[in-house]
Amino acid sequence: MHECHLKTHRRVEMIDVTREVQEEVRRRNLRDGLCVVYCPHTTAAITVNEAADPDVARDIEMALERLAPLRGNYAHAEGNSDSHIKTALLGPSQTLIVADGRLVLGRWQGIFFCEFDGPRDRCFYVKILPDNS
Repeated sequence: MHECHLKTHRRVEMIDVTREVQEEVRRRNLRDGLCVVYCPHTTAAITVNEAADPDVARDIEMALERLAPLRGNYAHAEGNSDSHIKTALLGPSQTLIVADGRLVLGRWQGIFFCEFDGPRDRCFYVKILPDNS
């Protein structure tokens, strides 16, 4: 398992980590198998979506803000309930197929670390699972 570190710069931010994940697949010499990308934070998530147009990430951020606004009638006292809700909607991990040494992603897809309570120093994990068949 590989631990990746990053620093986020805004309260809500989607950071494309595709290259870093693909590099870990390459370093492990994985030809075929699975790659799990996992975020251990309760106010950050991992998702796969369009990486070609940065407006898509901004649109996702805005839509999530409408679903769980920063200010709401929340019981959680820390002031980041919206961040927990956004994380619950997207989830902590993604499992990706690896074939011929490459992540199997659609033409426009990328892997995003989604910050919802930044800026912070964060980490995520990449676990490589070779195909033993």
